[in-house]
Amino acid sequence: MDDPAQLSEYGKILVIALVGILLVCMTILLAKVLSPKKPNPEKLSTYECGEEAIGSSWVQINPRFYVIALVFLLFDVELIFVFPWATVFGSSELSAADARWGWFTLAEMGVFLGILIIGLVYVWKRGDISWIRPTHQKPVLSVGIPASAYELINSKSYVVRDYKKAQGTSTDLVEEDTATAKSKPSLGFRPKFKSSKD
Repeated sequence: MDDPAQLSEYGKILVIALVGILLVCMTILLAKVLSPKKPNPEKLSTYECGEEAIGSSWVQINPRFYVIALVFLLFDVELIFVFPWATVFGSSELSAADARWGWFTLAEMGVFLGILIIGLVYVWKRGDISWIRPTHQKPVLSVGIPASAYELINSKSYVVRDYKKAQGTSTDLVEEDTATAKSKPSLGFRPKFKSSKD
């Protein structure tokens, strides 16, 4: 590595990082230039996690979401250490150098997984993993209407009228309403209002 024109290992990492940054910036720039721009109120509204942002942002969220996410991240990150261990454990050079190496690495991973399992049992016993599910209860009301009346109503089939036909016969409905209004008993007095002509 005496030739100064050669890149060091860190130089290669720097080149990869620069190429990655350049690709990300070019992708964002192309998306901004080529994307259609047709804003409307729905597109400009705030949208987060599949829910419309309605009401105050000061809402209480169940902390179990965070606890379960942290436990998942803990075990997910700890699994990263299993892959290098498996690579080293499978190395034939180390096993050939000392036969005890395989037993040592196996015991080491047993201790590591044992600590994780103890942590999982601790979190489980505390109840942080068990999700609290609501108990579904059928609402019961004490009303004087027998259940057979509800069953009779629900068992009937009803004819649904077309609303377009109902619009055409609105004059008939008005005539029926005036006829029923005439047959109603009077209130005993009728208020008199001054007309605009007086």
